Amino acid sequence: MSNTTPPSTAEIIAGLAHDGMTIAVGGFGLCGIPSDLIEALRDSGARDLTIVSNNMGVDGKGLGLLLENHQVTKVVASYVGENKLFARQYLDGDLEVEFNPQGTLAERLRAGGAGIPAFYTRTGVGTAVAEGKPTADFDGITYVQERGIIADLALVHAHTGDAHGNLRYRLAARNFNPAVATSGLVTVAEVEHLVDALDPELVHTPGVYVAHTIQARERAKDIEQRTVRPLPTGAVA
Repeated sequence: MSNTTPPSTAEIIAGLAHDGMTIAVGGFGLCGIPSDLIEALRDSGARDLTIVSNNMGVDGKGLGLLLENHQVTKVVASYVGENKLFARQYLDGDLEVEFNPQGTLAERLRAGGAGIPAFYTRTGVGTAVAEGKPTADFDGITYVQERGIIADLALVHAHTGDAHGNLRYRLAARNFNPAVATSGLVTVAEVEHLVDALDPELVHTPGVYVAHTIQARERAKDIEQRTVRPLPTGAVA
């Protein structure tokens, strides 16, 4: 029996991360984000990063930590509205932003993982999104070409994972994680529950895509926006 201690999350990311990488990150806002991996990436000190993610979290949380540490020079995203620092760095010219319609971004990640170099979509035709991109007509309708995304490194969060790298996501926390997981040349997954083996019928991301699986540490799950209303008179809380 080997007494070798498995590498820590910080050691795994430090061994993979380097300046100038393109890194795809799962999650939507603060839902389903790989918090441990993001913090390890911040601590790695890697700079000049291109981050591909639906958005950049919020100020001080999620991918916002990388912005605070000035590690990001370009973001490929579909939404930026919850992060004031993101907006300030963009307006100050410190951050390049490539906006994508949300469905287009999801398909670009999925295409990259499937080995599809490019595809055509109607979304964005005639707008700034299509500027400088090839177009083609199919059945009398104009489509714009979008390129698949292959990331140097992909970071995802799953509810359950096994020793073989198979992953299962929970409810809305699934969001972009499956597409991100397949898009990376190297994929690292943090999981809330690490088991010996997942039932094959329950697998969302096959382990063939995942190079490293780590146990996520327990933490309070942040809520990006909490919206409540007063209880009606006589209602029981």
